[in-house]
Amino acid sequence: MSNFNWNGVFPALLTPFTTTDRPDLDMFRTNLAAQLAAGVDGIIIGGSLGEASTLSNSEKKELYDTARAFLPANFPIIINIAEQTTSAATALAAEAEAWGANALMLLPPMRYYADNAETLAFFQAVATATTLPIMLYNNPVDYKIAVTLEMFEALLPYKNIQAVKESSRDVINITRMINRFGDRYKILTGVDPLALESLVLGCDGWVAGLVDAFPAETVAIYRLVKSGNIEAALAIYRWFMPLLELDIHPKLVQYIKLAATSTGIGTPVVRAPRLPLEGRELAAVQQVIDKALATRPQLPDYLNIHANR
Repeated sequence: MSNFNWNGVFPALLTPFTTTDRPDLDMFRTNLAAQLAAGVDGIIIGGSLGEASTLSNSEKKELYDTARAFLPANFPIIINIAEQTTSAATALAAEAEAWGANALMLLPPMRYYADNAETLAFFQAVATATTLPIMLYNNPVDYKIAVTLEMFEALLPYKNIQAVKESSRDVINITRMINRFGDRYKILTGVDPLALESLVLGCDGWVAGLVDAFPAETVAIYRLVKSGNIEAALAIYRWFMPLLELDIHPKLVQYIKLAATSTGIGTPVVRAPRLPLEGRELAAVQQVIDKALATRPQLPDYLNIHANR
């Protein structure tokens, strides 16, 4: 089992598409370049923001291969597993390991409201099918399945289950996890508008969404918090908040793609059944983005800040 450093900022990457409904690999590379320049610590391919439910496994591999060829050697790439069946999830986990992925993000079974025993069996099957490090995704708000403390207790023997993307929106869970398990599980905040609070409470990393449009600001907040400069981080965070709240809307994909378009590192094209924004909704979201761009703060030299991890 390989080691993985779960500390830092991990963008849940958008999947840009061409107008002919193919992955836009040129824009994908443009965004990757911006993420690298901003100092992110790894990337996640095929998450919810990446429109995972609309991607074929061959397209996921195409994105993986493109990223692997573009990024520096050994730069961490995480593949998301969001499948309907256990067999499909275990197969993709094995495939991702064969591709050379560094880790997995694992959602509970999709579309079926599994009970605790079924969810545990699903996680255990995937963990057994791969030696890759795994980050579970705890998001009962969107996926209706909570990964409880008791479930994490049952998963302790599975050493490659190493981390959790904590998106329950209950920040008390961070302290509960640390009190119960110490540092056995790394904790990454997965809700942009709760990120600073979660990092202060002890989260090791940030699986971020608005980083797809504003990578430097995202990494700056993380490094400032982790170096103890909360005041400077909070100033950026308060400016960022109207944008960060785009991450918790059902149309977060369209909203964040619009933001990435406005910063020149994305396009607004989505894959059906999603449709482009229009009318008042488009104008309202664009107004939020334009106001933020007009008041964008000057960042400190955060790349040279040492984060106490």
